[in-house]
Amino acid sequence: MNPTNAGTRIGQPNLTAIVFFLLFVSITLAITYWAARKTKTTSEFFAAGGGISAAQNGFALAGDFMSAASFLGIAGLVATSGFDGLIYSVGWLVGWPVVTFLIAEPLRNLGKYTFADVVAYRLRQTPVRLSAAVGTLTVVVFYLIAQMVGAGNLIRLLFGLSYETAVVIVGAVMILYVLFGGMIATTWVQIVKAVLLLGGATALAGAVLYQFGFSPTALFSEAVSRYGPEALAPGKLVSNPLETVSLGVALMFGTAGLPHILMRFYTVPDAKAARTSVFYATGLIGFFYLVTFILGFGASVLVGRQAIIGVDKGGNMAAPMLAEVVGGTGFLGFISAVSFATILAVVAGLTLSGAAALSHDLWSSVVRKGHAPEAEQLKVARISSLLLGVLAIILGVVFKNQNVAFMVGLAFAIAASANFPALLLSMLWRGFTTRGAVASMLTGSLSAVLLIFLSPTVQVELLGHASAPFPLKNPGLVTIPLSFLVGWVVSLLAPEAEASRRFAEVEHRMHVGAGVPPKGAAPPDVAGPVAPGIPEAPQEI
Repeated sequence: MNPTNAGTRIGQPNLTAIVFFLLFVSITLAITYWAARKTKTTSEFFAAGGGISAAQNGFALAGDFMSAASFLGIAGLVATSGFDGLIYSVGWLVGWPVVTFLIAEPLRNLGKYTFADVVAYRLRQTPVRLSAAVGTLTVVVFYLIAQMVGAGNLIRLLFGLSYETAVVIVGAVMILYVLFGGMIATTWVQIVKAVLLLGGATALAGAVLYQFGFSPTALFSEAVSRYGPEALAPGKLVSNPLETVSLGVALMFGTAGLPHILMRFYTVPDAKAARTSVFYATGLIGFFYLVTFILGFGASVLVGRQAIIGVDKGGNMAAPMLAEVVGGTGFLGFISAVSFATILAVVAGLTLSGAAALSHDLWSSVVRKGHAPEAEQLKVARISSLLLGVLAIILGVVFKNQNVAFMVGLAFAIAASANFPALLLSMLWRGFTTRGAVASMLTGSLSAVLLIFLSPTVQVELLGHASAPFPLKNPGLVTIPLSFLVGWVVSLLAPEAEASRRFAEVEHRMHVGAGVPPKGAAPPDVAGPVAPGIPEAPQEI
């Protein structure tokens, strides 16, 4: 196909895409029906009863993380910006060793369903959980908006449906996944989606390399001959060194603070399985980002940058347009359906983590002081899932035609600034206190929101002002150290003897798992989680 005609099917109904999409939805709804029959307790709803293997959770983690932004966004950035487009994939990927060595095992040993379990383990429950819920729900809501708006635009361009119809379909199917199947259904939907995405992206990359005799060097040489040496040189997308560092730390530490990623560590039976699942996920995600590198350069050469930007200014349609060039409308339909399935699965994971914050952190632990019956907890969880799903649909429609790049940046900035510092300090520092945790989480959330609003992303690109009060597009370089500093200073100014005394219990449990606490350790606070890290005995309801 002539590159000048690439994308001629974009915006027209594609029967192949619709068939593949309906097939995926049918399979996943069957999974949901099966999972619903197994989901009878809060442990099963939020953590699949701890019965997911390390390999299964590794695929599910990869599925949760490899969103449409990863597949469509990075391929588009590489296609339009060259080598610099990899800055996002590198930033996201290097966050996984942080998760492996600092987060996965202690989180599984100390917590129950959410990261707030860990932060609140030796602190006063109510203020810590309220503050944690603010950060968690803010991340979830902005991430949901980005995914829903992305879904609407993708389906409007690829399936021939209206934007509003696409948003409602995504929201409705996602509500069914979470409402009835909980974490068991969401996990298997993520696994199916990960296999489809990895298979589709690999097949597309293979078709690209076939055009160049399976020589990546020949592909890169063609890109250089068409766009000049700068296609393989850094500095085009992010030229300011401080901007580069700020974006990098936000992406890296944001990965270790995303609530829907952290929640997955409670689905495995023990800490070893949690750590092993991160190993699997890191390998799968690393391979995927290598593939998107080939897709980006393949699209820039075989489709052409002008054609890509002509369809979508952000370059997000680069991968589907490439599929049309190398495989015709049938391949375009398959890649389109995989992209849509990707959004569905990620939205389901986000909704479940938001429901956990509302049901487990707020209702069960704060309102009911840890004494809510099993049936009541599960009912609140399902109501929360329904409300979040409806909210996601409404916000997706309200934010139609808006630039959602700043929302994704905001989600990562909040996760890195609010969740990660408090999580790390609670596990590693004896002197961390309740007031320090609250101050750290609220400072991280509010400063990230404020500085992104004052940044060039909003002030210049969205509002059209000549300049911005805050010079960096991503505030991570300022807000992450600020959150650590505030947590440290406030903890020193307001020491808490009980929190310090129970640190020995935290260290013991963090390293060796559940069991008899060290001699002299206090029992868990009555308002806190009952035996954190140990799934409660299933109760039929």
